[in-house]
Amino acid sequence: MKRTDLRELRELSLAALEQRAKETKEELFNLRFSLRTGHLSDFSRVKIVRRTYAQIQTAISEKRLAEARHGAA
Repeated sequence: MKRTDLRELRELSLAALEQRAKETKEELFNLRFSLRTGHLSDFSRVKIVRRTYAQIQTAISEKRLAEARHGAA
C-alpha cells in the first residue's frame, strides 16, 4: 500500500474502515484456504493482504483513540 493509500484510509469514516477490514479479512481467509489446498499461484498476495489488514486495523485504532480524546475533553 502506498502512502497515498494510507492517507485515504485515515480519511475514511470508522464504519467504512470496519467494512473494509471485514472484506480484507475474508479475502485473507480465502487466500489462506487456497494456499493450504494448493490452488494459490501468487504467494506474495497473502503477505500484501495481511499487511493491508494490519494497516486498516491501525487506522481504526487511531480513529477510536481520537474519538476518546475528543469525547473526554
